[in-house]
Amino acid sequence: MSSRVKRIHEEAVLVDAHNDTIVAHKQLGISLTSRADETQVDFPRLREACVDVSFFAVDVTTAFKSHLTYALDAFGFFEKELEQAGEDVVIVTTKESLVETMRDEKLAIILAIENSDAVEGSLNVLRMLFKLGVRSIGLTHNPRSLAADGVGESRTGGGLTTFGVQLIEEMNRLGIIVDLAHISEKGFWDALEVSKKPVIVSHGNCKALCNHRRNLTDDQIRGLASKGGVIGITFVPRFVDEKKPSLNRLLDHIDHAVDIAGIDHVGLGSDFDGGGTLLKDVTELPKITEGLLERGYEENEIKKILGENFIRVLLETLPR
Repeated sequence: MSSRVKRIHEEAVLVDAHNDTIVAHKQLGISLTSRADETQVDFPRLREACVDVSFFAVDVTTAFKSHLTYALDAFGFFEKELEQAGEDVVIVTTKESLVETMRDEKLAIILAIENSDAVEGSLNVLRMLFKLGVRSIGLTHNPRSLAADGVGESRTGGGLTTFGVQLIEEMNRLGIIVDLAHISEKGFWDALEVSKKPVIVSHGNCKALCNHRRNLTDDQIRGLASKGGVIGITFVPRFVDEKKPSLNRLLDHIDHAVDIAGIDHVGLGSDFDGGGTLLKDVTELPKITEGLLERGYEENEIKKILGENFIRVLLETLPR
């Protein structure tokens, strides 16, 4: 790594919009407070990689009929890990706490839920999860949720349900980010119409380069940008290329998303510990910085992709 790459990477505010690390560590029974070769993310390696803000998601999809309990159990495990980590790892819940945590050079955690079935069809549960610190929720996973159809149900042509509309409206009011990763295309457009705040796709790539159902069409990427949102380019090999996934091909997805959406609407969403294996672990993030610099991106443009774009969405969405 050149001294210039190192400097840019260290100066940048680096945001990773999606990992599945809580459940990975919980299932393996290993701590986040020390390096763990079995996973891709832990607190020491996040610091080594100069990550400033990390979305820690709990995917409740497989917890059939016990989605809320599954989420609370995972967050309870994470809370204990935070107690052991000390004061330099902080769950941020407001604009002010985000700014303060970054200013103090602490690691900022955004608690996220993947699949809104964790709210069990109740806006009251949503409000209690908000009080626990949840600030980003994916409306679906690949199957159907109470809020919308996922990409695995695209045959039906289904979009947002009535509850899905109510959910987005309440998330907007509270200050919880609406995440459209995994949602059906009809649901995607429905959500853009309903949401009054920017929405994100925390981890997904470009269908024009890799025709996977989880990736976004150019029209979807434009629509996301028109709402002020951000797509987090992800490191899942099968979303990068059907035959030969590589770092170079991943950078192609960043290039394409920037061409379609503009430089202000592209970020990173690794999906570490959930399939994002194109990079070995979080310490390899400087390879993205290096690759962007080699492709001729200006330093200010690289910093937008590395994190500034997601910071903008957070500051526009989080409560005071």
